[in-house]
Amino acid sequence: MTKSNVYILAIESSCDDTSAAVLENDKVLSNVVANQEVHKQYGGVVPELASRAHLQNIVPVVDNALKKVGIPKEKISAIAFTQGPGLMGSLLVGTSFAKSLAMGLGVPLIEVNHMQGHILAHFIDEGNPKPEFPFLAMTISGGHTQIVKVNNFFSMEILGETLDDAVGEAFDKTAKILGLPYPGGPLIDKYAKEGNPKAFSFSKPQTEGLNFSFSGLKTAVLYFIQKKTQENPNFIAENLADICASVQHTIVEILMKKLQKAVKQTGIKQIAIGGGVSANSGIRNALLTLGEKYGWKTYIPEFQYCTDNAAMVGIVGYYKFLENQFTDQQTTAKARLSLES
Repeated sequence: MTKSNVYILAIESSCDDTSAAVLENDKVLSNVVANQEVHKQYGGVVPELASRAHLQNIVPVVDNALKKVGIPKEKISAIAFTQGPGLMGSLLVGTSFAKSLAMGLGVPLIEVNHMQGHILAHFIDEGNPKPEFPFLAMTISGGHTQIVKVNNFFSMEILGETLDDAVGEAFDKTAKILGLPYPGGPLIDKYAKEGNPKAFSFSKPQTEGLNFSFSGLKTAVLYFIQKKTQENPNFIAENLADICASVQHTIVEILMKKLQKAVKQTGIKQIAIGGGVSANSGIRNALLTLGEKYGWKTYIPEFQYCTDNAAMVGIVGYYKFLENQFTDQQTTAKARLSLES
């Protein structure tokens, strides 16, 4: 099969978004995402409810992705799906559906690491410059915070990662402390734009090497808010923008200092970010500023490819297809799955 007619149907179901995409080679033809509103009332993702919603959404989402591009199922070259990491129940829905559809159509099956998808999303053909190997990738999401050395499409080395909470969790937990609705990360970013980042000071956790820690910061914010609201019950309402700006400034500084250290340690000046938190404007602006200051080449994904989506699964599937990296019907979902495995 030649490069000109590779069509990948991709399925993503690692957490609470059901997504399907169709790619022609490295170009996205459709990328459909069904969000789950049910979790907002609980202040976070409820795994059992997420699994049930995936069961309801997956057929119409896949059908919609195919109808948007007018490609019959018989023209699909292979089916790529998220094997892990993620919520086991959610992963099982996508994995089972992908295996069944691949068997029914008689096409190859391609398993994809969710985090590899976030990193290789930069190689989706949108007319933007693509990173050159080797490059450093910072993957930042609700469940992960990593600095990865990307040697090629299939060789990745984790240089540092969080020892406890992920950066996305730090944003969401801070938002919850402030009484903001879930998901709170985007709201922190929104209010931070109106506040003073130097209004309040929070200590930065000290970790060895290129590893991260955010649990201490989360606790520091909690104690700070408790103390201030005892003194003034209206403290949050009167200082919301400044609190958000100060917390975001602290998190951005933690991330950027580790990134500077990684560049110094490896000598690599090609830097890419990925994952849901890479949509944060503070992080994006800080990376661009450092890039100009130190002569880095920086790569920031389009917003639609930051949060969980099937297009990023599809681009990994495409490059695996070219290398005949297929799996079989014995494949299983894996809630824990390392980039280096």
